[in-house]
Amino acid sequence: MVGELEGRFIPLVGKRVTIRLHEPGGGFRDIVGILESTNSLRNRHGQLITFSHDEIFIWREVIATP
Repeated sequence: MVGELEGRFIPLVGKRVTIRLHEPGGGFRDIVGILESTNSLRNRHGQLITFSHDEIFIWREVIATP
């Protein structure tokens, strides 16, 4: 069964997104890149970054201006 958050990420696969994650010690960190799956993205350096939906604070699609 697809979770609610995973269902929201499916249409964003292949698009550029920014995701703010909770840090275990407190605070946040941002990751930006092309969403490769519902729990991973590839940043501008070509690194594949995986994350858990439990870590997500907020996210949005990055829409390029023409």
